[in-house]
Amino acid sequence: MYSVVLALHSWSRWLVLVFGLIAIFRAFSGWQGRKPYVGADNGMGAAFVGSMHLQLLLGLILYFGLSPFGVKAFETAGGAVMKDPIGRFWGVEHIAAMVLAVIAAQVGRTLSKKATDPVLKHKKAFTWFLVALILVLLMIPWGIWNPARPLFRF
Repeated sequence: MYSVVLALHSWSRWLVLVFGLIAIFRAFSGWQGRKPYVGADNGMGAAFVGSMHLQLLLGLILYFGLSPFGVKAFETAGGAVMKDPIGRFWGVEHIAAMVLAVIAAQVGRTLSKKATDPVLKHKKAFTWFLVALILVLLMIPWGIWNPARPLFRF
C-alpha cells in the first residue's frame, strides 16, 4: 500500500505544478491586461486548488499511516528528529511548508471569488497562487539533486 500511495503522491505533484503554472499565468495576464475574470480562470484556479488538496490528502496518508519517515518523526524522543537533517525535512519542514502552501492556494481562490472587480480577482489569485507554488517548489524533494529520489516513480 505504501508504494502505491507514494507513487500517486509523486505523480500528482506534476498536476499541481502544471495547474499552478497555468493558473498563475492566467491570473497574471488577466491582471496586467485588465481582462474580465472568465470561467476558464475560475476553473484553472479550482483545478490548482483541487490538485493541492489531493496532494495534501495523499501526503497526510503517508505521513500519519504508511511512511516510515512520518512514523519515525513521532517515535523519536526529545526532539532527536531535529538533529537529523533527513528526518527533520520529512518530519517537520516538508509537511509544514506544504500545509502552508495549500492554505495559501485556498486563500487565493476564496479571495479571488469574493472580489467584485475582475482585475482585483486576477491580482489576488496571482499573488496567493504564486506564494503557494513557490512553497511547493521549495519543498519538493527534487530527484535532480538527489538521484535516490526519482522524478517519476513507478
